[in-house]
Amino acid sequence: MSDATLDPPEAVARVVRGTPTPEELAAAIVVAGEAYARERADATAPEAAARSSWDLSARGLRAPLNRDAGWRGFAG
Repeated sequence: MSDATLDPPEAVARVVRGTPTPEELAAAIVVAGEAYARERADATAPEAAARSSWDLSARGLRAPLNRDAGWRGFAG
């Protein structure tokens, strides 16, 4: 193992003003962590719905139009 894996994690909170008690600081970290977890859960995209058998077997009716051919591209 390298020494980098044994380093303690960086601080997740920094007190800018005042002197909170350890209990107040712990409560603030828990509230922020819960808000982050809720936001992360809400931000995930829903799983794609399964495609029906009709969608899987359907194919295009014709090839896409070649718009560069112009009117002279018609061979009738």
